[in-house]
Amino acid sequence: MMPILLEATGLRKQYAGRVVVADVDLAIAPGEVLALIGPNGAGKSTTVEMLIGLRRPDGGEIRYHLAHPRASTGVQLQSAPLFPGLTTADNLRLFAAFYDRALDDATLATLLARAGLSAVAQVEAARLSGGQQKRLSIAAALVHNPALIVLDEPTAALDPRAQAEVRALISTVAATGAAVLFTSHDMTEVARLAQRVAVLVEGRVVAVGTPADLLAQAALPTLDALYLALTQDGAVA
Repeated sequence: MMPILLEATGLRKQYAGRVVVADVDLAIAPGEVLALIGPNGAGKSTTVEMLIGLRRPDGGEIRYHLAHPRASTGVQLQSAPLFPGLTTADNLRLFAAFYDRALDDATLATLLARAGLSAVAQVEAARLSGGQQKRLSIAAALVHNPALIVLDEPTAALDPRAQAEVRALISTVAATGAAVLFTSHDMTEVARLAQRVAVLVEGRVVAVGTPADLLAQAALPTLDALYLALTQDGAVA
């Protein structure tokens, strides 16, 4: 049986009496890339925030099969918390210090190269392009070599070139053996990156499996078609 790194069972969250996450079960294994997809308002970001400890669930259980969950998890949220007065390199040094780590020159150079940021290492973060800032925020999530990386819409609002750069970085990260959980509205991106997909609609997981298995079960040709079929009005009982 495949080992599990993170497991959520019966996860629930409500606001002002409105249920936004209802009995969600999710699991991710070491080295796996799992995409969480669904319409705006489906509960994706709330689910992610509960998984990483930013929100407390109203019900259910989250189990981390890690000795030190917070220290073993890297997070990139939609709003990149960069320090605009600092350079790209100094941002990474500061984020490493948050984990009580010091980046030596060789490690810093490797991290910058992996993120495609070597040429802008001494450029102030506020002057970076949108794609560069997103790659910097992902690199900041990697400074402590986490076993689990959580990315919330990592390519949202980026131009096609910047999207391609961020996707290449995610593929590079996944190749290191870390588990990656990401949310996305781009089904082409999901098809390229994800080994498994979980579809969240109205706070419930309505389908989960490999892209090939989900398409075969639904007898549909593409993830776009599957997404439309599962998220149309009346698709959730």
